[in-house]
Amino acid sequence: MYIVRRSVHNPILSPAIEHAWEMVAFNPCPIRKDGELHLVYRAQSRPDPLLNNIGISTVAITRNTDAGFSPSEQFVAPSEEWDRYGCEDPRAVYFEGKYYIFYTALGGIPFSKDNIKVACAVSNDLASITEKHLVTPFNAKAMSLFPERVNGKIAVLFSYHTDDPPSRMAIALFDSIEDLWNHDKWREWEQSGGKSISAKRRDEDHTEVGAPPLKTDAGWLILYSYMRNYYSGGTRSFGIEALLLDLNDPTKVLGRTDNPILIPEEAYELFGMVPDVVFPTGAEIRADTLDIYYGAADTVCAKASLHLPHLLAAMKPGSRNRLLTRAHENPILSPNKEHEWESRLVFNPGAIKIGESFFLLYRAMSSDNTSVIGLAESTDGIHFRRDTEPCYVPRADFELKKGSPTGNSGCEDARVSEIEGRIYITYTAYNGVQAPQVAVSSITIDDFVSKEWSRWSMPVLATPNGVDEKDACIVPKKFGSDYLFMHRISGRICADRIPDLSFSHPVNRCFDIMSARRGTWESEKVGIAGVPIETKKGWLMIYHAVSVSKEYALGIALLDKDDPTTVLARAVEPVMVAETGYEKNGEIPNVVFCNGSIVDGDSLYVYYGGADSVIGVATTSLSRLLEILSPPLHTR
Repeated sequence: MYIVRRSVHNPILSPAIEHAWEMVAFNPCPIRKDGELHLVYRAQSRPDPLLNNIGISTVAITRNTDAGFSPSEQFVAPSEEWDRYGCEDPRAVYFEGKYYIFYTALGGIPFSKDNIKVACAVSNDLASITEKHLVTPFNAKAMSLFPERVNGKIAVLFSYHTDDPPSRMAIALFDSIEDLWNHDKWREWEQSGGKSISAKRRDEDHTEVGAPPLKTDAGWLILYSYMRNYYSGGTRSFGIEALLLDLNDPTKVLGRTDNPILIPEEAYELFGMVPDVVFPTGAEIRADTLDIYYGAADTVCAKASLHLPHLLAAMKPGSRNRLLTRAHENPILSPNKEHEWESRLVFNPGAIKIGESFFLLYRAMSSDNTSVIGLAESTDGIHFRRDTEPCYVPRADFELKKGSPTGNSGCEDARVSEIEGRIYITYTAYNGVQAPQVAVSSITIDDFVSKEWSRWSMPVLATPNGVDEKDACIVPKKFGSDYLFMHRISGRICADRIPDLSFSHPVNRCFDIMSARRGTWESEKVGIAGVPIETKKGWLMIYHAVSVSKEYALGIALLDKDDPTTVLARAVEPVMVAETGYEKNGEIPNVVFCNGSIVDGDSLYVYYGGADSVIGVATTSLSRLLEILSPPLHTR
């Protein structure tokens, strides 16, 4: 698992409006000369009314200084018949004493498969261009040169027939650099079938080569653009993904990311010449930090960083299984036919540790689909003994069954907070007719331990009438003079500040904390799992998310210690997905759903419902999760 952190200086480069040739500035690639960082990028001019209002692209260059990037200059401009209408999207590599800048050459209007090809400009000093060549005789884009020979061969990775589908990411190997612009060599490559690598998960999607390859001890790291629904007519989504290729045989894939590393989320990525685009065109490694340079909305240049060892570990097949360890005893709780109230389903437990005892307040359903809250207790967090009677049952009008006699109703999915000597539960109250709402009840710790269930306070509604509300908790600490109430509206996690815990008035604000991310494992909706856990580095929040295929998984995020509405970090990948039979098969298939976790030393016990039918537990190291969420990044 890993996190991605955008540069606080984003966009790192914006167009200079005084340049007529630079209405937008995007798709950057870093290249170093004598240790100094330079950026080559695509600059597109203002529309030319004599060319059907098309803007002409050139390759611009700038260098990084203590005061920021220096004024940009045009570096590679149209000068040949085959690039007269534009030089787009440069990828620059220093190779055997020279700088090679590959770019997409536009040789005609209207643009088509017949006039969009790869070209290369060569420089000795990053100050001037000494030669230019048309590389491919066929339609291609986004060529990147490997920065060193592979088994004695010169290697390039490129997008083949991008404008004449089916397209693919292809690899070509040659003996000399001059072979790259020898069209006979390319025809031989085509006739041989051309080697390629596959990264698509679906036929309706599209991939395009991104940054030049980076050499790591684990293999060649390839960052590329993944475009969902590119050919299907559905809503397109752009993301940045990665492949790991064998060092000696780059056609062999060793690993890959399962989800986008980055998707459009910030304003400069969502709005621009082409909205909702992040497109990787460059990257570099500094110590253990990977910097990804990308174009945002085809308008500006941006950068994001991540901890390289975490990314490489996550790309290994089966890596996710090593982080959370499921108990061999799973499922630890199943329906009990001897008790009618929990005879059909048991799942989604809230959790709390009092003294040396682990307590689960789990959702139990009877044969008529009435939900109540059962109690189970353990001294080791794995083996639980459960009470013969529920600890909490529906009492209020808003949770007593009013619809079908066998319809869902009751008290669902409790989350537990300990605050100033009392235990507060927040749960979904549903009577089968009105929209679900969040209710709150409390009891003293002493009465809870002695199981004086008649001492539960009468529940009150914490959320407004007519608003479908679920997945709520009270963060067990005051922030200034207020408590923080987290809840879910419209598939996103939000919060409201409340002055006290009486809930004399329902919450009326939804400060957005976290939303779904399109094109990922959490594309449909997100909601909190259990109550966030306070740590020295901030509040660890486990949350659940739903994908477009309706699979439920768990993620992790780190919230600010003093203001939990601020997300400091959010893991890119899920920490847990449905994998076992009791998680994939049941009342609702493919579900892991957590309502509570318990910290015991450095061990974190994650309690969850499997397929809305049984209860399981998985353990991990708390410090390991915090290390993932707060890695040492060189962000300057």
